[in-house]
Amino acid sequence: MGSHEGEVRDDSNKESQQAAQALERVTDHVEERQLDENKVHKAMVALAEADKANREAQRKREKELAAVKISAEDVEVIANEFAIDKKAAELRLREMKGDLEAALKSYFD
Repeated sequence: MGSHEGEVRDDSNKESQQAAQALERVTDHVEERQLDENKVHKAMVALAEADKANREAQRKREKELAAVKISAEDVEVIANEFAIDKKAAELRLREMKGDLEAALKSYFD
């Protein structure tokens, strides 16, 4: 009987080890998932901040361009010369600080 009890203890010990290993795998998986979720969260926050900064920069740029004085006649010249929409011609003229010659040349650069 003594040797038989030893076998039972070995099996019991083996089962305990297997259970402990299985629990450790589950725990590792949960920890990895939490790390991944933290990485995703940090990345999403960084993207949101970058998007906000881009929108602010775009608004600032639009405000600066809107402040540039331009001539309606110059917009007409660009629109007619390059057969483009007046809004696109106006934008190009504003980007060139209202300089008609620079705006016209910019289409050839």
